[in-house]
Amino acid sequence: RRQLNTDLILIKQHSFTPTSQFNLNMEGNSIMSTTEKQNTDSTTTSSYTYWVREAKQDAAPLPVHKKLTAEDVSVVSASSTHLGSAWNKAGTWEEKNLNKWATERIKELVLSVGSLDFSSGKAEIAEVSRCTGDAFLVTVRNKKRVGYTYEITLKVKGEWLIGEEKKKFKGNLDLAEFSFGELDDLQAEVRLSEEKDLLHQDKQRILQDMKTFLKPIREKLLEFETELKQR
Repeated sequence: RRQLNTDLILIKQHSFTPTSQFNLNMEGNSIMSTTEKQNTDSTTTSSYTYWVREAKQDAAPLPVHKKLTAEDVSVVSASSTHLGSAWNKAGTWEEKNLNKWATERIKELVLSVGSLDFSSGKAEIAEVSRCTGDAFLVTVRNKKRVGYTYEITLKVKGEWLIGEEKKKFKGNLDLAEFSFGELDDLQAEVRLSEEKDLLHQDKQRILQDMKTFLKPIREKLLEFETELKQR
């Protein structure tokens, strides 16, 4: 009975709202409101804190998702143009061998020179008997660089007026090593396959005529350099 009276006194001394409810522990003489118990339970089960943004009139508007159009995609693709292989997205050093393409293209261009007319004869490039060298494309830091070094030998055949008779001759044009950007210094050595008891002045005239092939050949090789830069 004394215990019950003590508990009642404690309840009267405790300030609470009408909506509060209490759990009375008769054995331990402890009183805890339901609200306090819920707060305690919530504190023990939640171990982190986070912020929730509340929408206000002066707050910046939230981003609005927009679907990209085909035009938008093309603009992004153009602005992020990547050179080199797909695996080399970092843009580090990458070298590509272009020997096969370059050799075939040089032969095609040189043979397209065709024939030339001279004051006392006519000749044409009949064959590319030798075409050796290297061509390459290097990508460094997403920048492209090209280069090549080649040597070629051409077979030339033609007909010249020697005295009062037309005679056929064959010769070779040897173009020594030439490289990218150095075609202004291109040189050719001319050799006759058969001299046929030619007089010195006639031989020099034929050799000089054959050397005139150098100019159109240089123009074709400049065309080759332009194509190489576009690879």
